[in-house]
Amino acid sequence: MTEPRVTSEMRAARLRAGLKRRYAREGRFRLYGLLAIGVAVGFLLLLLGRIIEQGHTAFYAHSVTVPVFMDPAKIDRAYPQGTNFELMVAEQQLTRFNVVDDASGTQATAMRGLFSSDLKFIAAERVAAQPALIGQTVPIAAPVSDDADLYLKGKITRSTPADQRRLSDAQLDWLDRMKASGQVSAHFNSVLFTRGDSTEPELAGVLGAVVGSALMLLVTALIAIPLGVGAALYLEEFAPRGRITDLIEVNINNLAAVPSIIYGLLGLALFINWMHLPRASPLVGGLVLALMALPTIIIATRSSLKAVPPSIREAALAMGASKTQTVFQHTLPLAMPGVMTGAIISMAHALGETAPLLLIGMVSFIPGVPASLGEPTGALPSLVYIWENASERAFHERTAAAILVLLAFMIVMNAAAIFLRRRFERRW
Repeated sequence: MTEPRVTSEMRAARLRAGLKRRYAREGRFRLYGLLAIGVAVGFLLLLLGRIIEQGHTAFYAHSVTVPVFMDPAKIDRAYPQGTNFELMVAEQQLTRFNVVDDASGTQATAMRGLFSSDLKFIAAERVAAQPALIGQTVPIAAPVSDDADLYLKGKITRSTPADQRRLSDAQLDWLDRMKASGQVSAHFNSVLFTRGDSTEPELAGVLGAVVGSALMLLVTALIAIPLGVGAALYLEEFAPRGRITDLIEVNINNLAAVPSIIYGLLGLALFINWMHLPRASPLVGGLVLALMALPTIIIATRSSLKAVPPSIREAALAMGASKTQTVFQHTLPLAMPGVMTGAIISMAHALGETAPLLLIGMVSFIPGVPASLGEPTGALPSLVYIWENASERAFHERTAAAILVLLAFMIVMNAAAIFLRRRFERRW
C-alpha cells in the first residue's frame, strides 16, 4: 500500500501549526515571567507597606503645653537640676482639673506618668538660663510619655483591655481634657534623629547607630576596597596561571558564599580574643565587615577588568608601555565604573548585616553617640534587633522607623552605584 503524497499545502499547514505552538510556548513563558515579577513586586510592596504603616507614626510626637508656676519655695536656685519639676507640674495639673490627691500621692504619680522624664531637663534648662523666671508662670511644652503618645496616635484606645495598656481610665480622661483644651500639639519627632539609644522609647533615637554604622563603613572601605582591588588586579593581570592561582580563585568564590555569622565568629576570635581590640567598637565592626566585603569586591573588580577589550592592552603594549603602565593607565581606568559599582554594592550589603555585629558585642544597650573608633557603639541593624525585642510597646514603631532609615541609606547607596555605572560605563 503506497503512502499518501505529502503536498506543499500539507507542509505549509504543518509549519504553521509548529509556529503556532512555538509562539504559544513563548507567550506562556513571557506570562510566567511577568507573573513571577508581579508576585515579587507584590511581596515587596506588602513588606514596605507593613513597615511604613507601623513606622510612620514614629516620625511625629506629641507634647502638652502647660503653664507652670515656678514656685520659689520648691526650686533650688543654685542647682535647678535638682528640682522635682515633674511633681510640680503634676500637682499643678491636678489642681486645674480639681482632682484632690490622697496622702500617698497616687494621683500625682498617675499624672506624672503622662509626661516624659525629659520634662525636668527642659524646665531646669529654662530656669538655669533665666533665673528671673522663678516666681512667674511659664508655659512649657512638655513631651508626653510613650504610652500617652501611643494613645494620642490612636494605637491605644479605651477599648484596649486594661491588662494590655499601662494607662488607667483616669489618665485617659486627663489626656482627653488636655487635648480638648488645645494643650496637645503634634510635631516632627526630631529626637529620633538627634539622640542616641535610651531605655525610654520617647527619648530613643537613631543618631548613635547611624554614626556607628558610618564609622564602621569608613573602616570597611579603607581596608576592603584597596585590598580587594589590589588582589583582583594581581590575580587578573599579573598572576601566573597555575594550580595555586586556580585554588585561590576557587576559595575566593567560596568565601563570597560563607554565611555572615561565620565572619562574626572569626572576628570574635581574632580581633577581640586574640588582638584584644575594644569590644563592640566601630573598629572591630569595620574589620569584620571588611573581611565579608573582600570577596565581593575582588569578584566584581575581576569581572570589570575582564570586560575591557584585549585590544586596549595590545595597543598600549604595542606603543611601548610596560605591563604596569598598561594596567594602571589604561585597563584600570576603563574598568573603574564596574569597580566602583561593586565596591558600593558590597558596602551596602555590609551596612545591612546583623549577625556578625551581634557576635562582637553590639547587642547590648549603648546610649550616646560614639566619638572615636574605639568607643562602644551600636549600628542600625543591631538597633533594629534590640528595639524589636524590647518590652515597651512604643519601641515597635521605632523599630519600623529605624528599618526605614536603614532602607533609605541602602537605596541611596544602590542608586549611587547605578548612577556611576550608567554615567561612566563605555560600550565596546
